[in-house]
Amino acid sequence: MKVEQIYTGCLAHAAYYIESKGEAAIFDPLREVNPYIQKAENDHAKIKYVFETHFHADFVSGHLDLQKKTGAKIVFGPNAKPGYEALVAEDGQIFKIGDYKVKVIHTPGHTMESTTYLLIDDKGNEHGIITGDTLFIGDVGRPDLAQHVISDLTEDKLAGYLFDSLRHKIMPLDDDLIVYPNHGAGSACGKKMSKETTDTLGNQKKTNYALRADMTKEEFIKELLTGLTAPPKYFPKNVLLNIGGYKSFDKIMKQAAKALTPDEFELLANEEGALVLDTREADKYAKSHIPNSINIGLQGSFAPWVGEMIPDLETPILLITEVGKEEEAITRLSRVGYDNTQGYLADGMKSWEAVGKDVDTINRITAEELEQKMKQDIVIIDVRKKSEFDSEHIKGVVNVPLNQINQHLEKFPKEQEFVLHCAGGYRSMIAASILQQRGWSQLTDVIGGFKSIKETTIPVTAYVCPSTLL
Repeated sequence: MKVEQIYTGCLAHAAYYIESKGEAAIFDPLREVNPYIQKAENDHAKIKYVFETHFHADFVSGHLDLQKKTGAKIVFGPNAKPGYEALVAEDGQIFKIGDYKVKVIHTPGHTMESTTYLLIDDKGNEHGIITGDTLFIGDVGRPDLAQHVISDLTEDKLAGYLFDSLRHKIMPLDDDLIVYPNHGAGSACGKKMSKETTDTLGNQKKTNYALRADMTKEEFIKELLTGLTAPPKYFPKNVLLNIGGYKSFDKIMKQAAKALTPDEFELLANEEGALVLDTREADKYAKSHIPNSINIGLQGSFAPWVGEMIPDLETPILLITEVGKEEEAITRLSRVGYDNTQGYLADGMKSWEAVGKDVDTINRITAEELEQKMKQDIVIIDVRKKSEFDSEHIKGVVNVPLNQINQHLEKFPKEQEFVLHCAGGYRSMIAASILQQRGWSQLTDVIGGFKSIKETTIPVTAYVCPSTLL
C-alpha cells in the first residue's frame, strides 16, 4: 500500500499521503499546501479527500486551502463542528480512494472529535492506522488541550475517554498494523514520544506505557496526567482557527513578502508599533541587531517558540532574515497562525548597517570565560525547562524557564551583571533579546550553553530522587 509520511522536524509533525488509481488523500496537512498538490500531480492523481484526525492545537491545518484549490472534501470524525463546509463522518464509515479504503474509528480522548483512520489496501488487508494525537510512538496524546477551548470538559474526563478508546477501539486491532502518528519527539502534544515516527501496533502494546494490559482506568488517568507541563500559549488560538477558518496562505504570502528599505522598515517599527523579529542565528544577532528587536532563530524550534513568546497572533511583525530565507520565515510563522507579517528588511542587516543606522549588541562569553567569572560573585540564570534543570545544573544557579521569564522578571537583576545560559545557546539568546528589549543591559550569554559548561570544571549537581535518600 502506498502511504507516504511527510515529516516536518521543526514542528515534529507528520502528514500523510496515499494514492491509488489516480485518486489521492491527505491526512493532517500543514498550512502550505502546494507540496501536496504537486505530489498528487506527479502521480497524475486528483486529491479526493482531506482527512483531519482532530482540530489541531499546535499548527494551523491546510485543509481549507486544499479544499479551495483542488475541490477535495474535508472529512472530520464524529462530534466535530467545523465552521465551514466539511463532511462529519460516522463511526465505522468507509471512504474509497481508488482501490484503497479508509475506515473511520472514533477515538475520543485527546479531543472529543479525535478520530483514527484504518487503512485497507487493494486486496482488502488492513495495513495501518493513522492515529493523529490518539496514539504516538511511546506515548498517547495529552488530554488537557480541549478543555482550554470547551469549558465543560476536564482533563480527567478526557483521559477517561482516551483510556476507553485505546482499550476498546485500538488495542483489539491486529498487531501487524503500522501506527502512523501525527507527531514525534519534540512535540508539546505529549510527554514521552519516541524519536521513531512509525511502529507496529504489536510492539506498541509491549512498550508503550499507556497500553499496558493490566492498567486500570484510574492508574491510566494518574500516570497520563502526572508531569504534564502547561501547554504552549498559542495552542487554544490555533484550535479556534482550525474550527472557524482562516485566511488563505496565498493572501498571507502576498501581504508579507514585501521587501522594505531601511527607512520603510524603521517607519513601520517606530510609528506603526510592529514587532521586529530577527530570525538569524544567535551569534550573528549578538554581534549586530536592530535595537528593540527580539531573536528567535529559524535554525531551531522557531514556530513553537514564536507561539510561546509572542502572545498575540495579530501582532504586526517585521522580519529580519538571512537573504533568501524570507519566504521560509513567513511560512513557518503562518503554520502556527501568525498571519500579520508586514514585510522584511531587504538584504537583511547588510542594508541597515550600510546606511549607518543604530545597532545593538549582546555580550557573549565561552564556558571557559564563565568559569573565570565564577571566581567572583555573579548571578547565573538557567533558562532551560525545569525538567532539564532538575536533571543536572550548575550549583547555586537560578532556574527561570524561557517560557516563564515574563512572569519572573524580578529575578533578573538590573543593577548588576548576570549571565544567561540554556542547553546550547538558542533559548538563552531569545531570553537575552527579550530582556534587552525590556531595558536590561548588563546581561551576558554563554556560547554553547550547558553542553559547553559540562566540558569545563564548573561544578554541576544532578537531581536526587527522594526515594534514594531513604
